[in-house]
Amino acid sequence: MKKPLSVGFGALVLAATLAGCGGSPATNSSAAPTTTTPSVAASTAAGAEMKVASSSAGQIAVDSKGMSLYFFTKDVKDSGTSACVDACLDAWPIFTTTSDAPAVEGVTGTVGTIASPDGKKQVTLNGLPLYYYAKDKAPGDVTGQGVGGVWYLVSPSGEMIKGAAASGY
Repeated sequence: MKKPLSVGFGALVLAATLAGCGGSPATNSSAAPTTTTPSVAASTAAGAEMKVASSSAGQIAVDSKGMSLYFFTKDVKDSGTSACVDACLDAWPIFTTTSDAPAVEGVTGTVGTIASPDGKKQVTLNGLPLYYYAKDKAPGDVTGQGVGGVWYLVSPSGEMIKGAAASGY
């Protein structure tokens, strides 16, 4: 009895993706991060890029469409770089902006940006880069919470939420 080749290949792809997410922390500080403190005007702006939503893990930071945002424990605060590179980015896409000062609503942590390897502006909160989880398909999904013991939801104040989460908002 033969096992389908696709099962073995799928396991190999999963292992490679997870290995890419567990790399060494980035230490290159050549790209200085840009930070801003949310103002009353920014926090009440109609076009907020980042806002707050209730989830099964409590209040979390989400993008303008309600998609959950995550921290990677291997990132180094205020380093100006992301430790998630190459295959890791397939599973954990970066949260980007076109603004030097992303508009927020309800987020109280210090918002900023760093340059991503492809030249985009990756949004940071309290000096740590923000990411999406590719398996979160709809607003309210929090399936990336605790993945590999290194990926965690983000509180509005910019802290990692290390508690367990159920299936969504």
